[in-house]
Amino acid sequence: MSAGTEVALTREHGLELLREMMRIRGFEDRCYQLYGEAKIRGFLHLYNGEEAVAVGAMRALRPGDAIVSTYREHGHALARGIPMNKIMAELFGRQTGCSRGRGGSMHIFDASRRFYGGNAIVAGGLPIAAGLALAQQLQRQSDITACFFGDGAVAEGEFHETLNLASIWKLPVLFLCENNLYAMGTALERAQAETDIAAKARAYRIESTAVDGMDVSSVEHAVNNAADKIRNQGGPAFLEMRTYRFRAHSMFDPQLYREKSEIEAWRKKGPIVTLTTRMKALGLMTEEDYRRLEDDAASEIDAAVQFADSSPWEPAADLERFVYAERAS
Repeated sequence: MSAGTEVALTREHGLELLREMMRIRGFEDRCYQLYGEAKIRGFLHLYNGEEAVAVGAMRALRPGDAIVSTYREHGHALARGIPMNKIMAELFGRQTGCSRGRGGSMHIFDASRRFYGGNAIVAGGLPIAAGLALAQQLQRQSDITACFFGDGAVAEGEFHETLNLASIWKLPVLFLCENNLYAMGTALERAQAETDIAAKARAYRIESTAVDGMDVSSVEHAVNNAADKIRNQGGPAFLEMRTYRFRAHSMFDPQLYREKSEIEAWRKKGPIVTLTTRMKALGLMTEEDYRRLEDDAASEIDAAVQFADSSPWEPAADLERFVYAERAS
């Protein structure tokens, strides 16, 4: 399987990719601000810098494919098409949120879009993805399961157990490792003897490759190839998305494990900068196009904040609802 980097861009397609990445970046920047204002509470893990992975992958996947994500899932959820209003309301803890305000930042969920979390446990989504893929296999579906996780998950037992089982049973699951080099706050080379994560997957006889996770076109191309391989030939596939997060692990992280100069160096080759520069060089967009996309994103974010802030809290009388499954009336 080849993850070629040369992908032909059209103006329409390129602007759509850029639009989605700018929506995610703007949303997360506003979340950072709202957290400081105590509008958002609890845990908050931001995705800045990794937008190319979510946007490129979701463009290549189908509506019927199942998605399993991590606690850093706002970008995945937005790229999947979950309305920004519902995501923001969820972060505010309001009843109109996609999980009725009960899940918060780490538990975005939308079964209608086949988006099964938002999982707070590191590597906790991998066994869930195997179960969804097994169901697809038993039902002889053409859909697949895409499972996002970070490099920190690679050190967990669930990673190895799930890859082993997926390989033996030839499950239709696409493993997407977002390797941002630091997991929670420890450099990859200090935590793992083998830093080539794609090589770990090959040890389980799973076709695997590394991808430039800062280039949205490369991501889209690689995911499209991998997904087609799974649909046509069966069995799992693995992509290591080599990316970088610009913000801290969470809002409580002082980032003492890396230099500010390193972050700034990565910002210069971030996914939005990379695509914008490429499109301008090809004559596919102008600075006016960029400003228009920026303004559109800002307007959508403003509306989402207003929606969330004016939404009701869930009544205390409903506190015991959803503890057990409810029968359909």
